[in-house]
Amino acid sequence: MKRAAIKVVVAGAGGKMGRTLIEGVLEDQSLVLAALLEVKGGPVIGANFGKVKVGSDIHHAIAAGEVLIDFTRPEGTLAHLQACARLGKAIVIGTTGFSDLQKKAILQASRKIPIAMSPNFAVGVNAVFKLAEVAAAILGDDFDVEIIEAHHRHKVDAPSGTALKLGEIVARALKRDLAKSVVYGRQGDTGVRPVKQIAIHAIRGGDIVGEHSVIFAGPGERVEVTIRSQSRMTYALGALRAVKFLRGKRAGLYDMSDILGLK
Repeated sequence: MKRAAIKVVVAGAGGKMGRTLIEGVLEDQSLVLAALLEVKGGPVIGANFGKVKVGSDIHHAIAAGEVLIDFTRPEGTLAHLQACARLGKAIVIGTTGFSDLQKKAILQASRKIPIAMSPNFAVGVNAVFKLAEVAAAILGDDFDVEIIEAHHRHKVDAPSGTALKLGEIVARALKRDLAKSVVYGRQGDTGVRPVKQIAIHAIRGGDIVGEHSVIFAGPGERVEVTIRSQSRMTYALGALRAVKFLRGKRAGLYDMSDILGLK
């Protein structure tokens, strides 16, 4: 017997990522667009996508679906998360830039509802996470680590959540504390590079969708692991994969390693 389509709610319907998610849901026959959310006063309030009208009533929108996809801003995501927890709805979180306190609130909510959260849902990016981990473990302390990320001029957080995740993965593989090893960019008379330093650099400009590189620079050779995202649809497709993964799951905090079976 064919399973019923999953009812999906998309937050941030007026943004570029929101519109890409809407497009992905409408094209996937195993999903149905149940509701669309945007902040009060947003320019798309009242507009129709498919047969669904964009609204700002959080409770009404989330109650209409089974899973909310949220790629907005930390404050908005937490408000949506609280509503999901009250209503017993699952949520896919692609928002980045959370504080430690906000991350604790997400972890607490995961005791009530299933949550899929990742700094990057693109399948290729998650392959790079694994490749960077393997490379770091093999190359060790003889290779200096530099992480470079580039995004469009409208991205408001830096470095990107993906770059930070790469830093965490590499640091863990090298048995280092990222907080003690990391430097964000360089300026002035910095002196000789510390052996166990991990550097993260952010570029902002134009309409760059997203690029991430981990450079392992050693004596006589350099290893680079790079991913260039050419379309936001790569993120959307990964998020839709997460939506399907969450169906029937127990409360808990899941990531792309769970979704892709990498654990």
